[in-house]
Order: sequence, then C-alpha cells, then structure tokens
Amino acid sequence: MNNPTSPSNLGEVVSVRGSVVDIRFDARLPPIYSLLQAKEGTIAIEVLSQLDAHRVRGIALTPTQGLARGMTVEDTGGPLKAPVGKGILSRMFDVFGNAIDRQPAPSDIQWRTVHRAPPELARRSTKSEIFETGIKVIDVLAPLERGGKAGLFGGAGVGKTVLLTEMIHNMIGRQKGVSIFCGIGERCREGEELYREMKEAGVLPNMVMIFGQMNEPPGSRFRVGHAALTMAEYFRDDEHRDVLLLIDNIFRFIQAGMEVSGLMGQMPSRLGYQPTMGTELSQLEERIANTDAGAITSIQAVYVPADDLTDPAAVHTFSHLSASIVLSRKRASEGLYPAIDLLQSNSKMATPGIVGERHYFLAQEIRRMLAQYEDLKDVIAMLGLEQLSPDDRNVVARARRLERFLTQPFFTTEQFTGLEGKLVSLKDALDGCERILNDEFEDYPESALYMIGAIDEAKKKAPHDKPKAKAEPDGVLAEKGDSEPDSNSKSKAQSEQQVKPEAEVEHAADAHES
Repeated sequence: MNNPTSPSNLGEVVSVRGSVVDIRFDARLPPIYSLLQAKEGTIAIEVLSQLDAHRVRGIALTPTQGLARGMTVEDTGGPLKAPVGKGILSRMFDVFGNAIDRQPAPSDIQWRTVHRAPPELARRSTKSEIFETGIKVIDVLAPLERGGKAGLFGGAGVGKTVLLTEMIHNMIGRQKGVSIFCGIGERCREGEELYREMKEAGVLPNMVMIFGQMNEPPGSRFRVGHAALTMAEYFRDDEHRDVLLLIDNIFRFIQAGMEVSGLMGQMPSRLGYQPTMGTELSQLEERIANTDAGAITSIQAVYVPADDLTDPAAVHTFSHLSASIVLSRKRASEGLYPAIDLLQSNSKMATPGIVGERHYFLAQEIRRMLAQYEDLKDVIAMLGLEQLSPDDRNVVARARRLERFLTQPFFTTEQFTGLEGKLVSLKDALDGCERILNDEFEDYPESALYMIGAIDEAKKKAPHDKPKAKAEPDGVLAEKGDSEPDSNSKSKAQSEQQVKPEAEVEHAADAHES
C-alpha cells in the first residue's frame, strides 16, 4: 500500500486517546484520508481532520496497543487502497486487502483507492429490469431491480441473514457476473459458514468476500464497505460484468460512523447519531449504480434498532433503495417464513409499465385482500368469525391461504427444518396467487398450502393432511378455516359449525399450521 515514488514524510505522535491519534508533521501536512503507518506498518491511521499548520487528527484502523507519544509515524503518500483484478476472485480479504483465507497472497492484482466518486449521470443507465430471486413473496409483492438497491429491514433474530444467504444461493448459480459479499460489523461465524457453503456449492470461483468484523476497531468497519465497492466498480467498469453486491449489515456501517464521529469529538445529532450520517451514507450508496458498462445490484441487510422503522438509520437508508423488504417479528412468531411483512414491503418496480398489467393487478389484489383481513382481525377477536358477513368470511379465507402460500422452505435452512428447499419461478408464483384468489383451493386445508413451492404441490399434500384434520386441533382449524363457506352454497348453520373453533383460537392457530 506504500507509494514508493513519494519521498518519506515522517511525523511524531502527539497524543493517543483510544483510537484517536494526533500527529505532528513539520515538513509537509498529509491531506485528508491519507493513510499513515506506525510501529513498522503494524498500526494504520487514517487522517480525518487537519487541526492546524502542523498537526493532523486521525482514526486508527487497527488496535493502538503499544502506540505512545513521541513515536515516529510515516505518511504512505496516499489513501487506503483495495486490491482489484482477476486474482481476487474466490478469495477472502480484510479491509487492508490482506488475504484471510489461509492461502498465499493473490498475484495479478492492482491497488486502487477506496475513495472514489459515483459515476456521472451521463454514464448511468435508465433501463428498468426485474431481478428474479426465486422467492415467491419478494418476486410477487416487492420485485427487485437489476442494478438497483434492495434493503432487508428487521430487528434482531427475524431472519435477515438467512434471507440474504438464501438469495445468494438462488441467484449465484444463475448470476453470470461476479458476486461480492461484504460483512460489516457482523459475526465471524457467519463469514466462515458462508465461505464453506459457497465452496461446497461450487460458486466460489465467481465470488469475493471482504470482512470488517464486530471485534475490529470502528475505523476498520467504517471503511470496509468502500473497499468492497472499489472491487465491485473494477468488475463493472473494467471487465464490463454485472456485479451482485451483498452487504450485511449496512446499519453497522452507520454505527461505525457514529463511533468514529464520537471519538473525533463531534456533537451528536438525534438519538446519538453523527451529524454527517446522511452524507456518509450517500457517498457509499450513490456508488452502487447501473452504467453503460454494467450494473451493480445490491442487496443490503439493515438492522432496525428496537424494531423502530422511524429510527434515523432506517429512515436515511430507505431513501436510497428501489425495494424495501420489511421483516416482521409477529409473522416470525406465527411460523410464517420468510417473515416478510406483506403490507409494509414495497418496490418502485411494482408498476404496470415494468412488471406488466397482470402482475401489477394481482399484487394490488393480494395487498387489498391482506389489508381487509388485517382490519377484520379486531372484529374477529372481539365477536368471533361467525359475526362476519359471508363476503368478509371469504376475504379471511383467501387472505389466510395467501399468507400460507407465500411461505417457502429455504435451501439454507434444510438442515434445521427437514424441508427440502424450493426455488419458485415468477410465473408459478403468480399462477398460484391467481388460483387462490379465484377460490380454486377453497376445499383444501390451509396446511396444504403452507411451506410449499408451486401451487400444485398443495394437491399432493392435501390427501395426507385431511385424515389428520379430525384428530389434531391444528388440522381442525386449518381444514375448517379453509372450507369457509360461501353463503350461496351452504346454510348458515353449517357455516357457523365450521368456523366457530377457528374464531375461538384464531391467534394461537396462526403459529402452528403446518
């Protein structure tokens, strides 16, 4: 990372306060973002502000143990750099570009600065294409954009990383370009598991991983996203390939910036966030773009503190995305996986001009049905399902079937659930939703639609579920709820007899239907 052409510019440590280091340079003051090294290159410091004509203040990207006043610091003559080139494929790196996969350092690489400007507007592509994931609920209700940015929002433990890993599994085989996984402030266990899974799947040759883990200093976590983008830009601009950039977790980038800001003595803004959060996030997000050369498609996990979507970190991230997929703790508790909130998730791609008239109107009808069901839940809880009109009962039956059909077994969770993972095409997902809305499956138990792939699998499951329905309470609920009657075909007495048990344990049943 040293620049051999520049003469050595040496400084002296004036003070050390945790990760913040003040250095005095008598000869020449290093510019902002310069990388400095101390203790024979073992400690790296990035300049963030110039205090006066001779002193700079920087943030250490490595632990500062052993650094003391009076020590010599060397200016490397340039900013932090990341490796780019064909040699980085199938490898795992840290923020400095060091290989951390126990293999020799890569050859045939160049080094480029991590601080690069976003592509000019004139170079950006204006085409809008859909990016299929093979996950029913996403492809139908919140389709992703090729060259766009999608966010997976959720609190702790609702399945952001599982969903991200499933998308990698589904797309990486069909993805012609390069995939780059960037771990910002997440667990090293997840990185090791991902590396092993990708190796077993045989997709590592077209993948690069870069990590700044949660045990590393905030300066390192703050820059690892920029390093990953520099690698992605090389494949897009130099090799004209499409890039899939996966970031887990963008909130940790904001959090690292908040820590750096606090260490630098800046006055925090609302809820303790740094005053420059919007600018820092924009500098990162605006580099993810379609150009005439290729596209960087990004899928980002976004941790939401205390499940509060009005948190400034979530609000600032929302504004950059073309699709927002919100994960719901309530749906997770009901066993409806992926636990995506069907009403809060949305996409800018879901317009008739992009997805087509049929897809658009189907998605709108699904949302309308689910919204009506949500409104009726209070009435059901207070008065019971039998007090609803026949039309409302039909709405409830369809909405519950749709909720169960939009669950899906994942490849990445096969070892935990024992269910074989399913990849569902957009055509099959739309056909299934349309047939449910047309009441084709009104005589099937709800459990037949739970955790399946294409809709025809329900017909194979139904014969096994129906005998159980009389013996098991869950089966009673499912079968009875599924055959909620139409007023024209069944008498009032029959309908009350069928729906009463479901009304009594409505909320408890949701979690256990299978």
